Amino acid sequence: MDIRDRILDAAKRVYAQHGFRGATTRLIAIEAGVNEVTLFRTFGSKAALFEALMQSHVAQSPIPTLPDTPRDPARELSDWIAAVLDHMRDSRALIRTSFGEIEERPQAAISMCERPNCAGKILTDYLFRLQAGGLAMADGDVPTVVAMLMSSMFGDAILRDVMAHAFPQPESEAASKYVNVVLRALGVQATWGRPVDIRPTDVRSAAGD
Repeated sequence: MDIRDRILDAAKRVYAQHGFRGATTRLIAIEAGVNEVTLFRTFGSKAALFEALMQSHVAQSPIPTLPDTPRDPARELSDWIAAVLDHMRDSRALIRTSFGEIEERPQAAISMCERPNCAGKILTDYLFRLQAGGLAMADGDVPTVVAMLMSSMFGDAILRDVMAHAFPQPESEAASKYVNVVLRALGVQATWGRPVDIRPTDVRSAAGD
């Protein structure tokens, strides 16, 4: 790991623990094992360092994709949700700190939400593909389903450890539980391990046509 990455990694840990004001360049330099002169030579200022930190966080957070041709919605969505949840949980402390300072530093919170927002777009497109392929009810409210799912996932990742009663399902089962609700809301009939096979007449019947 080069010096720049060491400083960014240290800044991430110190910021998550102390917030922007408490994350002094001295603390970050100590955490990174460098002196403050090196820190300023590398980034120029504390503000520039934190801008680079947010950019690095987004760049190092690849968003999982969903298949262009859905074949097993239950498994595909469960794997996707599990991957997104894992990332949110890994970034829990950083996200909490950013939201705690949202009035003073709104851009940090926006950066923390960039990946979930992109994930929501990927999910929306996939669910519309389910509808276009006749695998979901044509009149299913995809935007609302996506909003509810992403909000639930965000809350699960950020608050489960402090509001355990609000999440009755075990963490290991969260993805599959969320998938079941999504598929039912959109009228998708799916079983694990085999492609979905819903006839157009079944979709119209489920939609009440």
